[in-house]
Parts: sequence; structure tokens; C-alpha cells
Amino acid sequence: MKKIRFGIVGVGNQGTYYAQSLFAEGQIENGVVSAICDISDVKIAAIQEKLKDDSIQYFHDYKEMVQSGVCDVVLVETPHYSHTEIVTYCLENGMPVICEKPAGVYTKEVREMNEVAARCNTKFGMMFNQRTNCVYRKMKEIIAEGGIGDLQRITWIITNWYRTQNYYDSGSWRATWDGEGGGVLINQSPHQIDLFQWILGEMPKTVRGFCQYGKWHDIEVEDEVTAFVTYENGATGVFITTTGEAPGTNRFEISGTKGKLLCENDKLIWYKNDRDAQENSYSADNGFTMPKCEVIEVETDGKNPQHVGILNNFANSLLGLEELFVDGKDGINGVELMNAIELSGWKNGEEITLPVNEDEYLAELNKRRATSRRKETVEKVAADMSNTFGSEKK
Repeated sequence: MKKIRFGIVGVGNQGTYYAQSLFAEGQIENGVVSAICDISDVKIAAIQEKLKDDSIQYFHDYKEMVQSGVCDVVLVETPHYSHTEIVTYCLENGMPVICEKPAGVYTKEVREMNEVAARCNTKFGMMFNQRTNCVYRKMKEIIAEGGIGDLQRITWIITNWYRTQNYYDSGSWRATWDGEGGGVLINQSPHQIDLFQWILGEMPKTVRGFCQYGKWHDIEVEDEVTAFVTYENGATGVFITTTGEAPGTNRFEISGTKGKLLCENDKLIWYKNDRDAQENSYSADNGFTMPKCEVIEVETDGKNPQHVGILNNFANSLLGLEELFVDGKDGINGVELMNAIELSGWKNGEEITLPVNEDEYLAELNKRRATSRRKETVEKVAADMSNTFGSEKK
């Protein structure tokens, strides 16, 4: 069977991980790396030395790579602000593309990317690898089937993103408004913010964000966030994250009138009520009778292929073997939530109603970009990314 030829744009930490640890080890069944592009001579030399594969062609200009005819799909692994330009060029030239998280820095550009994909009828995917995790897939399934009843509360404490100052100093673009467009929200937490809405199958109605900028590091963007959200039915939620806490916590709980789901330590526990709590409240003959609750450790299919799953699925979708799992259209919801939290944070926790005002957000972001400070750094080759993805692949 034909192998889909992947071109990788950007071989920093993530792009190098794909090339060296996934493709080179043969984990992408119907895909191979045929081209690599980076503007840095240092990074090109480093990846050539690691791969030692004469069949791969190397480029400094992504447009040249796209036009060369040596790849069938492009993986975009560059700093956030360049995602839109590269994705749009690929789509307009009929080149299928997978974009690394986040899809963009602000919703306006993500919306425009999706309009181009629709107009050009070119396949566009997002690298939301956490959606492949069996635990999160099972949570979504249980909720969709009514397993916890009406939503009451969603809480995610994801504070195990600890990063050192050395991490932030490793690139001039990191943790700057002009280089990265944000901090822990836009870099570490996009997968969780995506899951926050994907698992429920709905977006919040309002958002209040309480962000602290450079609290734990010498950076200008947020490194600690607490967000409070409300939903159409009156349910509430909290999302807490930081890169300054060690050892940190990853605890995800969704409560409803028929019970709750708790995800922690790669296990899913279902607290399943024998009757709806609201129905019980109005029918009970005393003030304290609770519904009986069965505690179940939920069985899943055990599959958690992460990046391998997304890459295999995209290749197979191009070959007509599978439906695309994560469409590029899915990229905008997470950016919408990030933008709303950030905008609220800039406005001292003011309530923001979704959809976010795109023009207001961009204007406020550009104010910060205008005074953003780029750092002087020594160019470094890629770091080991194998233990940074939040859950082990299986």
C-alpha cells in the first residue's frame, strides 16, 4: 500500500519528537517523513545527524517544500503566530495539513483558516492527541448517553505543568506576548481546554478569568490561572492551572444529577446514583436521605495512542481507510475559551459572554505585543519531549 509522505515544518522540540521518535521508529503505519523544513541551519544540521536518512529532503522555506512535490501532507510545528500563514498557504495550494495546538493565537485567524479549508476543500486536521485517550473518550461517551444526568459542575485542577526559568529562556519567543501570544493557557493547557468543552459537548455561556502574570517566573505572560465558567442550564465550572507548582495535581471531575465522573491518575471512577438527585430531593420523606451510589472503576478499551493515533488516522483518512478523527474546525473552541479567559484576566476578572468579541480581544492583544520584550537567547537544538504530554501512550 502507498505510504503517505509527511513534510514537517519546524524541528524544535515537537517536530524533532515526531521525526525521531515516531516516524523513524516506524510507528506511523502508512506514513513516512519525506521532507523537513526549518529556517535554522543549526536545527537542520541537528536533525540530519539524528536521523541519518538520505531519503529525506531538507528545506529552509516551507513554500518551497510545499511546491517541491516531495510530500503529501504537512505537519506545522512552528511558533504559534506562524500557524495561520503556513496552514493557509498549504490549504490554498491543495496540500492537506495538520496543525499543532493551538490552531492560532486568536479566534479571528482560526475562523479564517477554516474558511479557507472549506473553500479549497482541502483536508485540515488538529493535533489534539489527548482526544485519543481512552479515559477521555469514555467520559464523553458516558455523558452523551446521559450517565450523569443534568450537568451541575465541572472542575479541572491541572497544575502539574511545572517549568523552570531555563525552559522559558530556551527560546526568544517563549512566554512573550509578541512571540507566543500567552503563557500557560496557550502553551501547556490547550489540550485540556479543548477537552473541557469536547467531553461535555458544549461551550460555557460566560467566563471569568483570574490570571497572574510572571508570578513564578521572569516572564511577561500568565503562569497561573483560575477560570470560572457558567453554562446555559446554570451549571458552573472551574479550571485551574499553573507552571509554578510542584509536584502539582491533575484531577478532573464532572458532576451531574445522576452522579459524577472522576479522572485522576489515569483512572476513571464513576459514582453512579440509583436515582436522579433532584427527583430524590423532592420525593424523600426526610431531610437527609441521599440516593444510593455505586462506585465503579470504569473499563475502557485501554487504547491511548496519542500523537501516533492522530498521525495514523490522518494518513488513513487520506487513503480512504478511516474517517478523520479531529477536523480543523474543532480548533476554534479551545482558542475561544483561552481568549475569553485571557480577556477577562486583562479586565480584572470581568465576566465575558461567549462568543468572545474578536475585535476587542485582538486590539487588547496587540497593545501588549507592542510593548513585548523579546529575549536574547542562544539557539538550542531540541529537548527530550517524551515525558511532557500529560498521559502515557498505549
